[in-house]
Amino acid sequence: MTQKITRTDAEWRAQLSDLAYKVTRKHGTERAFTHDDFPKEAGRFKCVCCGAPLFDQADKFDSGTGWPSFTRPLDAEAVGESIDRGFLMTRTEVHCARCDAHLGHVFPDGPRPTGLRYCINGVALDFEKSG
Repeated sequence: MTQKITRTDAEWRAQLSDLAYKVTRKHGTERAFTHDDFPKEAGRFKCVCCGAPLFDQADKFDSGTGWPSFTRPLDAEAVGESIDRGFLMTRTEVHCARCDAHLGHVFPDGPRPTGLRYCINGVALDFEKSG
């Protein structure tokens, strides 16, 4: 894990699109089926805020939810978790461990081998192909 990245609110606003700012810095959620048009080739998904590698294409699957879904993070230390009690429910929020960007949530209804579904806002990710 590399050193934490912190920026002022004004710096995040200047760096990110309005939607990316709302989702990653204000814990928003993009509409389903709006940002899961990433290439299907080998590569990594990185945090749109700080560039930290978060997920691998090999762990991505079609959950039918309209958000990019993964069975696991690239590295256990890349993604942090916290309890989200919003919207009259309790969920496990996931965020970038390097810059604290809100990414989405993790649910215990994914496929093998982990049984987990990391349901991630596509606007929170950048894709970098391998090679």
